[in-house]
Amino acid sequence: MKTLKYSKLALAAAILLVATSSCKDLLDEKVVSQVGSDYITTAAGFEAGTKAVYSSLRDFYGRENGMDVTVFGTDTYTFGSDGSYKYMNQYTTQLDSRTQPIVDIWNALYVGINTANAVVDQAPNVTGLDEAVKKRRVAEVKFLRAHHYFVLVQLYGAVPLVLNQIKSATKEATRTPVKDVYAAIVSDLESALVDLTATTPDYGRVTKGACEHLLARVYLTKATSEAAAPDDYAKAATYAQNVIKNYTYKLLPDYASVFQQGSGEINDEVIFATQYTADPTTNGVGNETHLYFVMEYDAQAGMKRDVSIGRPFRRFRPTTYMLEKVFADRVNDSRYNKSYRTVYYCNNPGTFTNLFDTSKPSVTLKLGDTAIYLPGYEMPLAQRAKKPYQVMTPSLYRPNLFPTLTKFLDPLRPDLQYQPGSRDFLMFRLAETYLIAAEALLKQGKTADALPFINTLRRRAAFPGKETAMQITAGQLTMDFIMEERERELQGEMFRWFDLKRWGVLIDRVKLYNPDAAPNIKAGKHELRPIPQDQIDRTAGGITAFPQNPGY
Repeated sequence: MKTLKYSKLALAAAILLVATSSCKDLLDEKVVSQVGSDYITTAAGFEAGTKAVYSSLRDFYGRENGMDVTVFGTDTYTFGSDGSYKYMNQYTTQLDSRTQPIVDIWNALYVGINTANAVVDQAPNVTGLDEAVKKRRVAEVKFLRAHHYFVLVQLYGAVPLVLNQIKSATKEATRTPVKDVYAAIVSDLESALVDLTATTPDYGRVTKGACEHLLARVYLTKATSEAAAPDDYAKAATYAQNVIKNYTYKLLPDYASVFQQGSGEINDEVIFATQYTADPTTNGVGNETHLYFVMEYDAQAGMKRDVSIGRPFRRFRPTTYMLEKVFADRVNDSRYNKSYRTVYYCNNPGTFTNLFDTSKPSVTLKLGDTAIYLPGYEMPLAQRAKKPYQVMTPSLYRPNLFPTLTKFLDPLRPDLQYQPGSRDFLMFRLAETYLIAAEALLKQGKTADALPFINTLRRRAAFPGKETAMQITAGQLTMDFIMEERERELQGEMFRWFDLKRWGVLIDRVKLYNPDAAPNIKAGKHELRPIPQDQIDRTAGGITAFPQNPGY
């Protein structure tokens, strides 16, 4: 199987003379490249342009920017001891229209959108390419354009809806109503669905299954937005069930194997992923998520940094609610054990004092001994004292010491300091489709129909022999249950902020479960991100023509 390869170089080559709404000044520039603006109308240029749109996914998935706006500031993750954007979790006044992740996401997605517009608009002029292939490529970029607008409308609300190629710099921009943005998203996806194929020889390209999955997610989200329609949940359920029934996707038998790096990333559960590679010439900054969920293990007794254990940037730390309530069942449910590291083995032998585990004055460790054990409960002090290693109980968790989420680790990095990760970021996987189907059916009052989708996931997550104990009854299937089940399955995968917002519980749950964020988060403000100030400044008429979101 071939895999789709793309890079930022394609963007420059294919869309050389395309100006975007993100330029800050109107400049007369002399083009010095040997690639002309008509390159996109050649077969090679059109293919390069299509790949350039795919490459814009890397500006959101697998990046700290994307994680900052989706993982931070929720009920399940707060800040660790390091990083520049803790205030995004705390919702302080520093979270404003100049916040870099907020600005960068806006600009990057609009560059991707204008590239998509160029591909769609120039398609009739392309020569030397099979018409069926051309139609598929247009369908692919319509899907990607719809995806980008879907992210934007969730984050910022009303955003400029631009569906044609911008060929010269402009200072004209307006905010399109949310309802109209959703209409364009649905139109793009339904149009794309007709011309996409169920399978592709180039792994990583958009397929019919990916398109139906995104339609299901869009309708599920639209149902609680300003654009809500009475049949949104019914459509979400239909599209989700189509993905489950009509394609070859399958849940893997073992939850942990979904995140196995290397060839394991291309598996029957993955519907669509942002592609990364070990080739440094095309990987850009790479998938950075391996950095962000790792505790400071390398400063502890018996430990030093190791590629397989991770480079500890310690950005995102699970909340007490996440660890003690969401993952309360660790007897029947294997997902805590398969998502978090509970044991560290000594790779730096010696005798050590000044321990975080004060139950003992020192530890002497040999290579391969248990150095740190996280039991997940308050092991009594006397019992801890008998252990020849440090025991990190929940009362000892700190911003630098906490359970490490392992699903994004990248042990194939070439050395300790290397940052550009090579593993794909799994955007859509079948487990989420099951959760969408269950929620959409439950919202229609069809609890009996929703229940099998939840129980299928829970049986997969069970420890061997615990499958029956993991199943729930119709009476137990509530929205509160789904709110926790989604996080048991999808923690860290860039859903939580979006989920809390669409459920209408972002403010309440953050106040209840994230003490670092609770004092500052405000209803009527923080359900949206601020419009980037540079967008307002570069728009003719400024804030009058392009108003800021409430509260910023």
